[in-house]
Amino acid sequence: MRRAGYAVAAGACAAGAARLAYSAMSRRPPGGPKTWSRTNHRGEPVTLLEGPAVAAGALAAVLAQAGLAPASGSPGSAGWRRAAAMVLGGAGAAAFGAYDDLAGSGDRRGFRGHLGALRQGEVTTGAVKLGGIGVTGVVSAALAGGSPVDVIINAGLVAGSANLLNLFDLRPGRAIKVAAASGVLLGAAGQDSVAAPLGAALALLPEDLGERAMLGDAGANALGAMLGASAAGLSRTGRITLLAAIVGITAASEKVSFTKVIARTPALNWLDMLGRRPAPQPSGTEPPGTEPPEAGPPETGPSAPQPLVTIPAQRPESGG
Repeated sequence: MRRAGYAVAAGACAAGAARLAYSAMSRRPPGGPKTWSRTNHRGEPVTLLEGPAVAAGALAAVLAQAGLAPASGSPGSAGWRRAAAMVLGGAGAAAFGAYDDLAGSGDRRGFRGHLGALRQGEVTTGAVKLGGIGVTGVVSAALAGGSPVDVIINAGLVAGSANLLNLFDLRPGRAIKVAAASGVLLGAAGQDSVAAPLGAALALLPEDLGERAMLGDAGANALGAMLGASAAGLSRTGRITLLAAIVGITAASEKVSFTKVIARTPALNWLDMLGRRPAPQPSGTEPPGTEPPEAGPPETGPSAPQPLVTIPAQRPESGG
C-alpha cells in the first residue's frame, strides 16, 4: 500500500514539475519562440515546448520517487539502478529527439526513409536520432543490470518504445492516450515506475488536445523510452512478447497509415477524437471524424495566430 502511495506522489510531482517547466519555458523559450514553433495538421501554429517540459517533469519525479521510496534502497541498489536506467533512457531519447525537432527538415520519415538516405550517403537528423536512441537504450539496459539476454531485450524495449510512441504523435493527444493506455497495463502488472512519465504527460494533455502544443520527437521519444525502461521488471516472457508486439507494429507502420486505420475503426476513432476539436469535413466525402491528410490554411485576420515557421509538426504519416 505504501508503494502505491509513493507512485501516486511521484505522478503528482511529475505533473507539477511538467506544468512548472512548461510555464517557465513558454515565458522564455530557449532560442526564442520561433525556434519551437511549428504548424500542425490544420496548418495552425503549435509549440514544441510541451516535449521538453514533459521530459523534465518525468525525469525529476523518477529521481524523487527513487529517493523517497524505501524499496529503492541506497544508491547502487537495484531500485536505484532501475531509476538511473529510466533517467538515462529518457534523457537520451529527449536529447536526440530535440535535435531532430530543431535541426531536422522532415523530408525523410520512417526507417526506410532514413536508411535509404544513408545508402545514398546522406546522414539525416532522423538517422542520428535513431542511432543515438539505440545506443542510449543499450547503456540504459546495461545500467539496469541482468544477463546479456536481458540487456538485449531491455535495450530493445527502450529504443523500440521510444520510436513507436513517436509514430502516434500525428494528431492532438494521440500519443499521450496511447502512453496512458500502455502505462495502465504496465501499472496493473506491478510496474509502478510508470507513474512519473504518465503524470508528466497527462498534466500537459489539455495543451495537446487544445492544439496549442505537441510532444514532438523530444517528448514522444522520451515518454516512450521511459515506458520501455519501466517494463524491465516484467518477466522475460512478458518482455519478449511486448518487444515482439512493438517490432510488429513498427514494421506495419511502414506499410499502413495509423490515422486511416483509426478513422475506419469506430471505437478507436471515438477514443482518438475524445477531447479534441471537431475535425474539418472536406466536401462531404469523408466519414465523420476523419481528418484529411492536410487541413486548409490557418485562419486569417488581425486576431488570428500567425505561424512563425512552416515546418509541419503533426504530419500526415509516417513518423520518425
